Amino acid sequence: QVHLVESGGGLVQAGGSLRLSCAASGHTFSSYVVGWFRQAPGKEREFVAAIRWSGGSTYYADSVKGRFTISRDNAKNTVYLQMNSLKPEDTAVYYCAAEPGVVLTTTPQRYRYWGQGTQVTVSS
Repeated sequence: QVHLVESGGGLVQAGGSLRLSCAASGHTFSSYVVGWFRQAPGKEREFVAAIRWSGGSTYYADSVKGRFTISRDNAKNTVYLQMNSLKPEDTAVYYCAAEPGVVLTTTPQRYRYWGQGTQVTVSS
């Protein structure tokens, strides 16, 4: 049982940066894959990035590769999503999710635990 809480969303101008945080309670992330997803109004939830806690392997969606960075902090049991060079099309609710295991996946159905989301709005 893992409880996830996202924070760090807000309003930013195009070209700006935000850092999202995903803090876990209940159990640590030590044996998990943690992913970030986003969903804009009227659109399907889409994969953004994922990290394997053990070893720190990462994977990114093509739309954010080179602009976003996912990382982890062992001491704080927290996963971060550093978002740079933000674009209006990045506007969405961003969700953190976790899945017990070691295989990186982009499929939402593979993730068992989900946070409630944090709003990111990028103005033009």
